[in-house]
Amino acid sequence: MATKTIMLNCAAGMSTSLLVKKMQEAAKAQGKDYEIFACPASEADNKLANQEINCVLLGPQVGYMKADFEKKLEGTGIPMGVIPMQDYGMMNGKKVLEFADSLMAE
Repeated sequence: MATKTIMLNCAAGMSTSLLVKKMQEAAKAQGKDYEIFACPASEADNKLANQEINCVLLGPQVGYMKADFEKKLEGTGIPMGVIPMQDYGMMNGKKVLEFADSLMAE
């Protein structure tokens, strides 16, 4: 059983799948037992209702949906952030994992 679950959201779930793989590699290298997955923003409600999520990350291309996600997550205590464009573009799994960890530590 994973200790933390991180959900990445993007337009179709495709572009973030490579980033998820890089984040999983970084987590494994750090000895972290995290479940990290990507899904289209349109499926986020279903995932949030049926799965324990510890952190929600939005791809830069759906950053405009931040306010919608803040409403969805209101009162849940689940931290959420938009992945920095540079880290996303470089597919820097280690930096994005650090970003998620910083959100969960707040």
